[in-house]
Amino acid sequence: MPLVATDIPGLLVFEPKIFEDSRGYFFESYNETNFSKLGITTRFVQDNESSSQYGVIRGLHYQLNPYAQAKLIRVLEGKILDVVVDIRKGSPSFGKSLAIELSAENKKQLYIPKGFAHGFSVLSDKAVVFYKCDQFYNKESEGGVRFDDPKLNIDWQVPLDSAIISDKDQKLPLLAECKTNFEFQG
Repeated sequence: MPLVATDIPGLLVFEPKIFEDSRGYFFESYNETNFSKLGITTRFVQDNESSSQYGVIRGLHYQLNPYAQAKLIRVLEGKILDVVVDIRKGSPSFGKSLAIELSAENKKQLYIPKGFAHGFSVLSDKAVVFYKCDQFYNKESEGGVRFDDPKLNIDWQVPLDSAIISDKDQKLPLLAECKTNFEFQG
């Protein structure tokens, strides 16, 4: 499984080898042995799936330590703009964001280690997003950063005046005010 490093330490894009023929396609989306050979020893314990319509923006979310989650994100149907923000204190890329298009067509996956806020916008009529987590959900450890923080200046690629955003996400703090307990381990 080919691995592409990003400009932000720890964020990795996986581009699986796809086998296609007249019947359709096959690819291995996760193999613990192969990921370990690439240095990813994360043990996933929970799988999540969401379905959203065009214009939905979810995030930017995270869980605080000791319930922080590493995630492996992929799209089963449609297309999203997946966005992560480094919130690890002491990181050379603290406050820097990365946006990548993930789709059912390109089959790319994004590995997000602990210490990042995560969100996505839906660019197709509908999108089904699937992600693996290495820690169980814990409501008391929820954290987040506002999707429209002017210092982050994220282009969600959907018109913000018609975006569909939960009340909860609209009330999240700016990055400068968010609660975080992550330290960069470079």
